[in-house]
This record gives sequence, C-alpha cells and structure tokens, in this order.
Amino acid sequence: MRFYLNKEFFTDREFLVAENASMKAVAFRYSTGVEAIRVENKKGYFIILPFKGQQIWRAHFCGKDLWMKTMMDEPQKTSVYLETYGAFLLHCGLDAIGSPVCYEDKHSQHGTIPNVCYQSAYIDVGEDYIAVGGRYDYDKTFVMNYAFSPECRLYENDSVLKIHVEIENKRKSPLEYAYLCHINFRPIDGSTLVYSADYDPDHIKVIKGDGDSEELKAFKDKLSENPELHHKVGAEGEIYDPEICFTVTYKGDETGRAYTLQTNGEGACYVSHPVEALPVGVRWISRTGDEDSMGMILPATSEAMGYSYSKRTGQMRTLGSYEKLSFDIEAGYLEKDEADAVLDKIAKIKE
Repeated sequence: MRFYLNKEFFTDREFLVAENASMKAVAFRYSTGVEAIRVENKKGYFIILPFKGQQIWRAHFCGKDLWMKTMMDEPQKTSVYLETYGAFLLHCGLDAIGSPVCYEDKHSQHGTIPNVCYQSAYIDVGEDYIAVGGRYDYDKTFVMNYAFSPECRLYENDSVLKIHVEIENKRKSPLEYAYLCHINFRPIDGSTLVYSADYDPDHIKVIKGDGDSEELKAFKDKLSENPELHHKVGAEGEIYDPEICFTVTYKGDETGRAYTLQTNGEGACYVSHPVEALPVGVRWISRTGDEDSMGMILPATSEAMGYSYSKRTGQMRTLGSYEKLSFDIEAGYLEKDEADAVLDKIAKIKE
C-alpha cells in the first residue's frame, strides 16, 4: 500500500504514520523545521528526510551508529551543501558532482540535487518491508527537463538498506548527467577495508590538491606508491585532515555488482553497487577530530572533480530522448556470517 506525504502531516511530536506486522514508520519534525521519517525493524532503523533531498540522515543497525561523526546533530533548512552536512547518505548530481574546481565550473558543490525540495514523497508499506521514496522534477527551458526518483527500502529481518534510483529524461534532446551516491560511514579503528578491486596504483588513484599541507602531501605520496597502506583503519601515521579522495576501479561479479566492506572480524559496514551504471568508485576519508567519516565507496558515474574535468575526460553520461535509467545500491551493516559470505565473494572476484 502506498500513500503520499504532505508537509502538514509533520509536527514537533512524533506520531506513528504506518506499520505492518513487524515494522513501523514514525513521522516527526526536527527543531530546525525539517521533516523526517524513522523506519524501524527489529535490527535497527533509518531516518530519511522525505522532502529534503531524500537524504538518509541517520542509520543504526545491530547496535551500531553507522553515520559519520559530525558537528551537526540536526539537518538545517538550507540548500548550501556544507551548512547542513552530516547525513549517512546523499544523492548528488545531476548537473555535476564534486566541487567546482576551476573558473569554468558554475555548479554548486556536488550539484543540484543533494538538498532540493521534493515535489512529492511517499511511504510504501508491504507485508515484510517499508519504503520511503519521492520524485524531484527539474525543468530549465531550452536546457534540461528531468525527473529524479529515489526510494529507500528496509525489509523486516534486514540491516541493509535497498536504495533504488531512477532518472528520466523528459526532453526530446539528450540529457547530460552525472550521479554520485555519497555514503558516509563512521570509521571503525582497527578494522580493514576489503573490496572487489586490484590493490595497486593502476586501479587505486590518490587525488592530490594544490592546497595540501606538506604532511598531507607526504602521506599521499606514500599512498600513491602503496595504496594498501590505507586499508587498516586508524593505522599509526595516517593523515586525513581535512580529507583524502581516491578513485578506485572496481570489478564486478557475474551479476555485474561490486562489493566493499569495512570489517573488524565481528561484522562489517557494507556497500554493493552496479559497475556498469556506476563505473567510478570514489573513496573519501575525513578524520579532522570534529568530523570523522569513512566514505569507503561513493558509487559514481565519474570522478568527483567538477563538471569541466568530467566533460574534458569524457566521463559525463547521456540519456537519450525520453529515456529512463534505473539502478540499485545496497548500504548498511552485515553480521559476521553475512560479512564472511561477502568476503568469500570478493575473493572469488579478485582471483
């Protein structure tokens, strides 16, 4: 059963808006005025902002807070990217991804969609799941007209979010687009990054910046020579202040899906993404003391270096006349047996 949400439903007091036999969805409004839905099952919950970018603000499963450490406890009523930053998952694009790194770039950081106001949002309640989704329509006359429609679904016995994304070109002319799924886990010191890619400089590129400190430059040089140095989370000598970005070339399994884990042997933070639709694996790690984020994989269509770079390197993608595209991403937490099964899968892909 699907029903559509109205902002007038939301108040400062929580109320039960939907349920099935084993799950429930609770609606509330943050003190900042931002509407939210908390979807709960017996393993945990996620909080989504149905009208604000369809951001997944928080995710908590198997007793673990999965979202990045941030100074921002509540989402803010602004569209300025870094003035309301701290979500577990953000949709980025479609005009560009990354920062506007040169004078030719006119887009905002990570594009139009991270904080847009959705024209429609809904809750879908099934026998064994609850999903929250929405649709954002963008129309700039003579330029582009598209619909962006994400959905986040949680099943009753699961600790992994199923994220479905659909992009529709509503014009006769082609739609040029970029997309990045910005997934911000919390680092777990002592854990290890394991993923379906070759661990060498040909497949793991460290992004260097003109404004890097000397210490950061030196650490990036070490990582460039031996990328495996960053696999041990919290290792002595690591420097991720303010951040380090990598570009990882992933391999998929027989279904075309790639896998990434942050594992400590007891369980694992987990992402799976489709390599064909999202061929670029962006990795973003930031450990400033105030912010602490393990963006172990941000599945993307291109490197997150702004529109001009993506255009110049042929990484911008195109949807044809009235064409639609859809893909699915999984993100969440795996308990030990599930994590071990994915480790085996990664080992087979890498053989």
